[in-house]
Amino acid sequence: MTSSGDRAPEFGHPDSGSHAPAFAAFAEALDLFHVGEVARMRALADLGRSALREARHGGVRGMASDMELRSVAAEAAGMARLTDRRLQGEIDHAMTVIDDYPAVFAAWVERRIERGHVDVIVRVGTGVPDEVRGSFADAAIDVCERDVPSRVRGALEVLAARVHPQSFTERHGAAAAERCVRVFHGADGMSNLVANLPTVIATGMLDRLTQMGQAVKDARDAGGCGDAVEADASSAGAAGAGADAAPDARTMDQLRADILGDLVLGGAPVVDPTYGTDRAGGLGAIRARVQVTVTAETLMGRDEHPADAVGAGPIDADTARELAGQVTEWDRLFIDPVTRTPVEIDTYRPTSSMKKLLMARDQHCRFPGCRRAAIRCELDHTIDYALGGHTHIFNLAHLCQRHHSMKQFTKWKVRQLGGGVLEWTSPLGRVYREDVPIPAVCFTIDSGGPPERPPF
Repeated sequence: MTSSGDRAPEFGHPDSGSHAPAFAAFAEALDLFHVGEVARMRALADLGRSALREARHGGVRGMASDMELRSVAAEAAGMARLTDRRLQGEIDHAMTVIDDYPAVFAAWVERRIERGHVDVIVRVGTGVPDEVRGSFADAAIDVCERDVPSRVRGALEVLAARVHPQSFTERHGAAAAERCVRVFHGADGMSNLVANLPTVIATGMLDRLTQMGQAVKDARDAGGCGDAVEADASSAGAAGAGADAAPDARTMDQLRADILGDLVLGGAPVVDPTYGTDRAGGLGAIRARVQVTVTAETLMGRDEHPADAVGAGPIDADTARELAGQVTEWDRLFIDPVTRTPVEIDTYRPTSSMKKLLMARDQHCRFPGCRRAAIRCELDHTIDYALGGHTHIFNLAHLCQRHHSMKQFTKWKVRQLGGGVLEWTSPLGRVYREDVPIPAVCFTIDSGGPPERPPF
């Protein structure tokens, strides 16, 4: 045995043998990372202030300020290889931290708290009035110094409620006015639908979905008429999820998701203000609209390659075929076998072929980095129509409202190079080439050999 004076180092101890250099390097990396993050936040805040000063030179605020911020964010996004929306969000956040929470920023610079603490304080403090923000920030720093960022949110929310001069009832009314629904696209053809609702409504919705799912389970377990109940309760959801018609082995989570889809896509609101004395209302007749691209081979069941829900991502072949069977009008798309870009489109019924070709070609907003689907964008004349620009596919491109406005009201310029390729020039002279999006699925020439791997 060794004596206490020459005891071997304990396993895993920071000061033990070979670990010391690694821990020293890690500590140095943490210091460098902290310095870099602080410098980045200061630089982002300076960018925002510079944009606001530039917008105020002419004495104009409001829209001019927003356009200048968009322009600066787009320039910075090109340098950082990020999207301009994300950069503008980071600029706004940096100005909020440095200008509205100076004590919090100082505590972070001094390493009393971490970056995660800063973000949580600002997020929770969004609803705290200006007159009590300082006292909230000081108390929040004390809370954050005692715990890690992932465990302080609850305490900060209690603190924010305590210092707020308004009652909870008043604040809930204002928060309820911000209710909304959003979708976040994920992998494997799946997405998250997020609804921001009053707690009692959200809880009631989950309870009703659970009751309806339990009714389906009870009918299934009882046999006999169970199949009919299941078909009525969640037929569309089951088809979309690829579930077998029988036996129905869906879990409660799956049943709730399928029933929610059926209720939203096939139901109607309890109160429909579009009802009139002379005709029925139209809200119950409204159906969801999705732009899907699928090859003829997949459509006919000769392969199982994924289709593409434009603006969302791949979807499975079964769902694509089911959707195709429900439409009355088809678009046939011809793809250049070399460039793999759309060159022509026609339909079985005469339509506005120009709009359809551009929607197929662009797929999404044509500003660098933007992924807003073409069906949610506007067709923009690259050379303004009022300035002699022609309404032709070589002078048109889809832009979302954000980037359409930025092109119109800032110094960002764009020109078409031919074949749908756009060249954007920023106010500082940086040039960004926007090539035609390559479809996720396309027709190819049959070489007679073994099938090629799909481009996914």
